Amino acid sequence: MNLILWLIVGGLIGWLASMLMRTDAQQGILLNIVVGIVGAFLAGLVTVGGTINRGDFSLYSLIASFLGAVVLLAIVNLVRRGRVR
Repeated sequence: MNLILWLIVGGLIGWLASMLMRTDAQQGILLNIVVGIVGAFLAGLVTVGGTINRGDFSLYSLIASFLGAVVLLAIVNLVRRGRVR
């Protein structure tokens, strides 16, 4: 059950981050899930608190995971286009 919840929350976080960075038209649901989960992993490397990857679904972990996904998309945009949108 945790895996399903993890995929759903990761997908929502990735989708929200892609909406903010205006890359939603280029991504499908699978890429949104990957962006949410990898963004949460990146946030876990930087932050002291938990992220959704650690099974912590607090407000702090959701915000940290969202910010990690936004940073990930900014890095991808920078590499792909040479600028951040």
